[in-house]
Amino acid sequence: MREKYWKMAQFGKIPKLNAPIFIEGLPGIGNVGKVAVDFLIDELKAKKLYEITSYTFPHSVFVNEDNLVELPIVEVFYRQFNGKKPDLLLLGGDVQPIDEISSYEFSENILDMVEKLGGKEVITLGGIGLADIPKKPKVYCTANSKKIIEKYKSELVSNSLYGVVGPIVGVSGLLLGLSTRRKIEAISFLAETYGHPMYLGIKGAKEILNVLNKKLSLNIDINKLDREIKDIEGEILKKTEQLSEVTKQIALKKLQSKIGKVDYIG
Repeated sequence: MREKYWKMAQFGKIPKLNAPIFIEGLPGIGNVGKVAVDFLIDELKAKKLYEITSYTFPHSVFVNEDNLVELPIVEVFYRQFNGKKPDLLLLGGDVQPIDEISSYEFSENILDMVEKLGGKEVITLGGIGLADIPKKPKVYCTANSKKIIEKYKSELVSNSLYGVVGPIVGVSGLLLGLSTRRKIEAISFLAETYGHPMYLGIKGAKEILNVLNKKLSLNIDINKLDREIKDIEGEILKKTEQLSEVTKQIALKKLQSKIGKVDYIG
């Protein structure tokens, strides 16, 4: 591990958690996972536990409303339910690692934390990009065991994902695969969304939240997401726009190194 590349700052004392379920929602297609996890963090009034920064995140800073700069960060929050049901660990943030090795390192570090805190289950969230905007997005699931699929099986979710998507790229996929080695059960919920990089998959996020709300008995008002759309869109789309050019240049350099000079990547 390139330990000096990573910094995980702790906030407060380590809580005693009851068999926590870990939920990841980082930026991706339609930012579906990010929208869903950010909403959960706000609605459940989750407490911050860790703030993660890394030299492997995109080489950029965000300009905030005060015209000051902020480094991209990833945060871990927790929510306790006083023994009534499993507690939650929630991972959200501005970015994902930008290369393959860093994605593996990040995912392994996250799973180290999940094990340290007694986590027994991993849930990752993401989007499936379509050529058109879906009127009512479908939610699919895949997992590292049939047992966990059976647990989350419902009329809201289809597990017939084979042939619908290719590889699940990034942290959302790696957490599933790497959890298998640690004998941690893991599942991913993927909602249909429009594949344009500037589209925000609010509808897809709502469908995933419906699944989590029902299966985890969270008792949250998902309709509040509609009322908060403008604020969410403003914040996320600004950061997406700022990062898009950086991401494009990274991809261009990688492609150039493999096939020679390239003028443009769409």
